[in-house]
Amino acid sequence: MFQNILMTVTVNISTVRSIIKTNERLREISFGSGAVIKQEWHEGTEFILGTLMQDIPRVKEWRVYDHCAVVTRLYAIYERFVEDLVSDWLVLLPELFPRYSDLEERIRNTHQTGVGRLLLDLKKNRYEHLSLEEVIRGLFHGATGEQDYEILPDAFLFHEQNLRREPLEKMLTEAGIPKSWGWVENHRAVKYFLEEIRGNQNTAEGELNELISYRNDAAHGFPDDVLGSNALLELCDFVETLCQALAELVTYKVVERKKSIGQAKEVGKITEWVKKHEAWVAKVEETFLSIGSSIFLVSERSSCCYLATIKSIQINNISVNDVQTTMGMEVGLKFDVDAKKGFRLYQLHL
Repeated sequence: MFQNILMTVTVNISTVRSIIKTNERLREISFGSGAVIKQEWHEGTEFILGTLMQDIPRVKEWRVYDHCAVVTRLYAIYERFVEDLVSDWLVLLPELFPRYSDLEERIRNTHQTGVGRLLLDLKKNRYEHLSLEEVIRGLFHGATGEQDYEILPDAFLFHEQNLRREPLEKMLTEAGIPKSWGWVENHRAVKYFLEEIRGNQNTAEGELNELISYRNDAAHGFPDDVLGSNALLELCDFVETLCQALAELVTYKVVERKKSIGQAKEVGKITEWVKKHEAWVAKVEETFLSIGSSIFLVSERSSCCYLATIKSIQINNISVNDVQTTMGMEVGLKFDVDAKKGFRLYQLHL
């Protein structure tokens, strides 16, 4: 769930990391003790890459360029991810809330106000992909109930400010995803980053503010601080971690809603880790489990909600391919992702 847009973030940030590392290595080669670049051809001859050396910028300007390019790109990746995540969530709402009147009042108010703003701005270039019919159709169908309604994501994506904590929370809350920052702060990967990388010297909000400040300074062409390659790589880690936390939050909201309308069921809870078998023991309810099937691991306490694939199943230390469980049965499970004691298991009904 939301894996496609999260994978896009991962791929894009991986590219940024590669560029940071490549440029740093080129600087080491260009300005280090071995400034003459040589390479052995298979024929055994040597040559000097003179053209490259002639066009290499001064190291200070090169670092400024890297800094500006990276922070600008990272913020763009983060902002696009948030907009895509909110859009995907909104597209799911008619499935989760079959009647428009079932939506929270805040969502309906935001939708109606947003449609009004779109009608005023429809002639602007940024909305040239929308027609008048598209803008009003979903709201009309929702208000009349004559046909299935739909939510137009553009009606929720107005934000004049950079997506710091408060504008981010506002956008998510108006789309029906409240208390988002508490989830982010409690997310295991965010906490690990702040504890292990930052040594508890910063907060998640502080990290986001710094990224946006760097980005704004870069946009104006006068960065006060120029980060080195290691610091830029750490910024990559933070943005990827933040996006992961937000994706799991919205996944949790989907699973929670599907449970309330009978489309998802809690089927068990992880109770212990068996080191000998490198597997988790889960106490389960009546359900069907099979190798290769998917299950959601959920923990509000740890801000976790992600999809796992069952890699192996054991009943009384005997491996099986599948099992029809009974209430209270203990099952040994291995997943393709990490889990923890206390995580709850959810299955979605297709």
